[in-house]
Amino acid sequence: MSDSPDARSLISASSQLNLMEVDAIDDKEFDIPQVDTPPTLESILSELEDEEEPFVLEDTCVLNADSMDAHSCDTSSLASSDSGDPAHLRRKKRTVDLKTVHGSILRHSLLKGISAQIVSAVDKVDAGLPTAITVSGVIAVGTSHGLALIFDTNQALRLCLSTKTTGAEFGAVSALSINHDCSRLLCGFAKGQITMWDLANGKLLRTITDAHPPGTAILHVKFTDDPTLAVCNDSGGSVFELTFRRIMGMRSCDSRCLFSGSKGEVCCIEPLRTPPDFRDHPITHYSLLAMASLTKILVIGLKPSLKVWMTFPYSKSDPSSVPQLAWQFVPVQKIVNPVLAFCKGDTVHFLLVKKEETGTIHVIKQRQLHLSCDIISLSWINSRTLVLVDSHEKLQVVDRPSQEILETLDLEQVQLVYNSRHFKSLATGGNVSQALALIGEKACYQSVSSYAGQIVYLGTKSAHIMTLRNWRERIDCLLKQENFVEALSLAWSFHEGTAKAVVGLFGDLVKRKGVVGDKMVEILFQFTEHALKKCPEQGKIQVMEQHFHDIVPVLVDYCLLLQRADLLFNQLYARLAENAVAKGVFLESLESYIVADRLGHLTTPIMKDLLAHYHSSGMMDSLERCIVHLDVTSLDIQRVVQVCWDNQLYDAMIYVFNSGMNDYITPMEKLFAMIGPPLREGRTLTDEEVVMGNKLLVYISCCLAGRAYPLGDIPEDLVVQVKNQVFEFLIHLHSADSSSEEEEEVFPFIHTLLHFDTREFLNVLAMTFEDFKNDKQALEYQQRIVDILLQVMVDNPDFTPSQVGGLFTFLARQLAKPDNTLFVNRKLFDQVLEFLCCPDDDSRHSERQQVLLELLQLGGVVQFNEERLLALAEKAKFYQICEFLYEKKNLYDKIIDCYLWDPLRKGEIFSYIHNLLSMPGYSTEDKKTVKDKVLQRIQELVIFDPNKSADLVVFHFTEEVHKIISELQDDELCFKFLSFLLEPREGTHPGTVFLHKEDLHELLLDLLCQFASQRLLSFLQTSQHYRLEQAIQITMKYHHSEATAYLLEKKGEVQGAFAVLLETLKNKLSLLTAECDRGDEGGYERQDEEGQHQESALMSIKNSLNDIIALCHRSSQNLYLQQSEALWFSLLETMMASQKLVTGLNAKHNSEVLKELTMEVLNCMSSIISLPAIIQRILQDPVYGKGKLAEIQGLILGMLDTFNYEQTLLETTTTLLNHDLHWSLAHLRAAVTRGLHPRQDYCHICLQPYRRRQNSDEEIIVFSCGHLYHFQCLQQNEWCFSLDLQQQWSCYKCTSSQGVRGGPSIEAKRDRTTSLAQTRVTSVHHHTEGEAHRKKVFVEATLDLQQEQSWDQLRCSYRGPSGLSILSEISHCNETMGLLVHTQPGIENFQLKLAPPPLLEE
Repeated sequence: MSDSPDARSLISASSQLNLMEVDAIDDKEFDIPQVDTPPTLESILSELEDEEEPFVLEDTCVLNADSMDAHSCDTSSLASSDSGDPAHLRRKKRTVDLKTVHGSILRHSLLKGISAQIVSAVDKVDAGLPTAITVSGVIAVGTSHGLALIFDTNQALRLCLSTKTTGAEFGAVSALSINHDCSRLLCGFAKGQITMWDLANGKLLRTITDAHPPGTAILHVKFTDDPTLAVCNDSGGSVFELTFRRIMGMRSCDSRCLFSGSKGEVCCIEPLRTPPDFRDHPITHYSLLAMASLTKILVIGLKPSLKVWMTFPYSKSDPSSVPQLAWQFVPVQKIVNPVLAFCKGDTVHFLLVKKEETGTIHVIKQRQLHLSCDIISLSWINSRTLVLVDSHEKLQVVDRPSQEILETLDLEQVQLVYNSRHFKSLATGGNVSQALALIGEKACYQSVSSYAGQIVYLGTKSAHIMTLRNWRERIDCLLKQENFVEALSLAWSFHEGTAKAVVGLFGDLVKRKGVVGDKMVEILFQFTEHALKKCPEQGKIQVMEQHFHDIVPVLVDYCLLLQRADLLFNQLYARLAENAVAKGVFLESLESYIVADRLGHLTTPIMKDLLAHYHSSGMMDSLERCIVHLDVTSLDIQRVVQVCWDNQLYDAMIYVFNSGMNDYITPMEKLFAMIGPPLREGRTLTDEEVVMGNKLLVYISCCLAGRAYPLGDIPEDLVVQVKNQVFEFLIHLHSADSSSEEEEEVFPFIHTLLHFDTREFLNVLAMTFEDFKNDKQALEYQQRIVDILLQVMVDNPDFTPSQVGGLFTFLARQLAKPDNTLFVNRKLFDQVLEFLCCPDDDSRHSERQQVLLELLQLGGVVQFNEERLLALAEKAKFYQICEFLYEKKNLYDKIIDCYLWDPLRKGEIFSYIHNLLSMPGYSTEDKKTVKDKVLQRIQELVIFDPNKSADLVVFHFTEEVHKIISELQDDELCFKFLSFLLEPREGTHPGTVFLHKEDLHELLLDLLCQFASQRLLSFLQTSQHYRLEQAIQITMKYHHSEATAYLLEKKGEVQGAFAVLLETLKNKLSLLTAECDRGDEGGYERQDEEGQHQESALMSIKNSLNDIIALCHRSSQNLYLQQSEALWFSLLETMMASQKLVTGLNAKHNSEVLKELTMEVLNCMSSIISLPAIIQRILQDPVYGKGKLAEIQGLILGMLDTFNYEQTLLETTTTLLNHDLHWSLAHLRAAVTRGLHPRQDYCHICLQPYRRRQNSDEEIIVFSCGHLYHFQCLQQNEWCFSLDLQQQWSCYKCTSSQGVRGGPSIEAKRDRTTSLAQTRVTSVHHHTEGEAHRKKVFVEATLDLQQEQSWDQLRCSYRGPSGLSILSEISHCNETMGLLVHTQPGIENFQLKLAPPPLLEE
């Protein structure tokens, strides 16, 4: 192979390795405090995650791998936001989102020379497939036929060690290791041998066959820093120390077991190998070794004596996860110490190892790294960056400090070599544990080797190398893909020092920023040319604008970040201005930066183009926003003022006058000139004029407060001057442009502001007066302004009461201040009072009252005579003012009059009275006065709201109820009041005392009879606080028969109640017959009306009849039979007699209805009175006793139907019950006598066959669950207990699996542990013709307590309602139903549902 001209050796690369760039470390940011006493191992392992300090990791100078492959595989990265950058979080929001871009971090290169030699060796010399690789100053590849191929850094094959004969004897190469000076190579083999080779001449120096137990493969063999000391790990999980000696020219090897596989199998070992720069590090004297077993990590020291420094158990993980170990020297606080990274599963742990002054090794747990993948390979590529491979062969580059995944690559094309055969030790018979074999499925330890910032991966037919790209390469990769925005973002992260995995940036911070800044300028030029080149030449203008909108803001943003405004406004703008669309987008994009104060100065050409473009595009609002943020020195003041005035950009105009010419008066003059004339003419202002007026008020406020408009502050040396100028301007007697003094009102500016918005102008003055302390000039202006306001507004009909009141409210506030210096004539307040309280002026009544109230509440009352004020307020009907004054004098009773007189607040009187009488703070005399006033005005309160009046009485006037009722003159009003007073209330309060006052309830009952008779019955049923005798007298007085009957029945006088209701029914029947007689007279219209009356009368009769029937039903259970017959027959005779009297046009219809009602009476009677007695009474009646059988035919047929129905129902029920009982017993017998089938033919306790001896005669027990036991085994294990003097058994296996023991105490908890039929079987063996015959003898079959309960539940669930209960119900119906069943309520819908019983699942 010929060397490539740009080839670099790996040895030269290792010489460039520099981990000591610690000068640029920020000690304050990464400060880790020193501790006097090192913590114990237990304290280290139990440290909390959030107490950890981050690492300080320096970038490693990693050499370029161009010599390996000129055609590197460019890869794209996974861009992600840098959430761990605090500066990024604090950074101001920019127009362009500066998200973190990492670009392509790793260069993936194919080692073509080595790959070709591997394939050639397989084909030509039968070297076998590659099995292991290691990299140091040379590259060594082991094969499956026992050969070791040695390549130099130019990928030239230097040596081929061993032979196929040796390979046939030793097996495949399973592990390789090169010492630190590249002079020796250790080869481990699949059959357990180890060989040492001289790499200088290819000579075999040692063959070691007895270093570890035979029959196990070598999984790892590793040199330590000491060339005479190595360690190996075999497939038995043991670790051995190999010490090489040479005595008298004889080479030997001593082996010492460091860890035995019997105590836990070790599957990975990693000695600490120090780079050349750290060979004198104090930690090297201990020759540290990390070992990973299946359950824990161990760190031991081989020198000066064997010692375990740390043990760290794994967290829970997948048993198939592969443990990984990797050492790396990391600078922390300018001290470099080794860090051990280890993982098993998806979590990477970090341990910082340092040597204390006492000579002990201190291990500090660091922050963990959590990933969402199963890691099968772990390597450091520099002190900040790890490279991981997961079980899906996805390579991930992770930044250790931020724990961010920087890039992800797919290694599927590599076809990674796995070491599964060696972990399963197939060459020696596969004598390994299942756990180790499971891990071996994903083990690829010998396929990955890292050295000097490079990682080599071994595939089945190739070798690949991964190296970090330098920062320029990463940017250029994005530029090749025309990802200019990502390239700029990545370059800016290099510039700010926030990028990850940075390689190739040296020097101090300023130098690094300068180098990266030059590169960014180059990218900006390229991006500009690319934007112009890729712009669509034809098409919609919107497409072209969108194209430049995606590009131009990026150019502007990065130029401003680099503080290169000259580059932006000169070279870039000149180039973009060649395209009209790009020029417009550029000028429009400047707005956001100007408004954000990131761009404060524009060059003259840019400002000129900006004005022209915004003006031509109609973007006046944007132009105004830009002008007020720009440095005034960059503006053409004359042109800008003209543009602002022409386009009404008042904010910009004010800013230019203020900042450019220190003129604060001219803007006010121009704004007054706009809003003054329409206000003087009395015209309504347009929206635009209102906006200008508001701007004027805000501008005056800012000037008087020392603030610049619209933003910023007035220069300190001008604050007093500007304030005085504004005051002088406002108090001018006339405006400067007035033609004649007679035509213009005095103080025009104050007039204008007062007419525009009085309240806001006074607020501006109030805020200004707050700042006046010891300024004599300002105090003079303050008094002058107040005098002018009084002169202008008092006695001026142009101002409303609200405006005048606002002025005096403002004055009252100022006068109430403790440091007040204003003087106001008190007569003016009296004058305002007369004006506001004028009784002849009904206009704006509420407005005038509200203004005066606000004035009084702010302290204006001290300016008035209270007596005169009260008299005026009463005269003007200002009841709120009266309340305010009465409150001060504690005249609370008069406040009640104010509420009653005020129609707007009359409804609030109840809340006021309740609060005053309930709240503390009021004297007893005050409350008594209020109570007297309420009692005095109670009639008005009840008329206004009876409900709230009742609530008030309930809480505060319980003793005065009778007095209140006596004062209510109107009975209907008294009825409403009592209805609310006595209605039930929740909770306990004083109102409950009314429930026991019978006179009140009887009074309400009397009033109900008069005004709400429909509610009478419900009141009697719900209320219990009345006397029955008095209530009966009241209801009889007003002839309410239903209520009287209810009360008589409640008293126990059933006959009296029946008599009252029967009399009512007779009266209604008489009315019906009378209406029938009148219906014959008159025409058709009269007959229709009478027909409607008769229908109504029939309905009333039916309701009365139902009431009587219900009374008879309720009473019959408590009366003797003769008494019940007297009631029922009286009712029956009344109904029969009424049918004789029915005559007239509708006599037939009425007679039929009455007959139906009579039949209903008969139906109801049949359940109480015997049928013969009923029939005898019917036959004696003249209506039915004329000898016609047709009249009673329906009655006889009904009796027969009822008999047949009841007989059929009884027979069917009996049959169902018998069938149900037979079916249940049959299934129970089948379940009890069912044969049992054992699952196995051995006892589940002793695990012996149930027939242990041929001729033995021993009993066995089989349970329904299928488990079989010897009788003696169960008895010895105490799984037998006594229950109800019987011997009971429980299944040993089922009960043990449920975590319980046998015995009565747990009997209720067993499921299938006792059989449904516990069967004891005696096995009798007969040796006849070589066959054993068994006979099962059933000795007992019983149900325990739990099974009996289960059986009852099963029986109930399958039979539905109890047959006995159904039968009892039918029997009861048979006794109470009588003959005429079809009319009994509910029976007409009764259906007999017959169905076969459900089947029981076996």
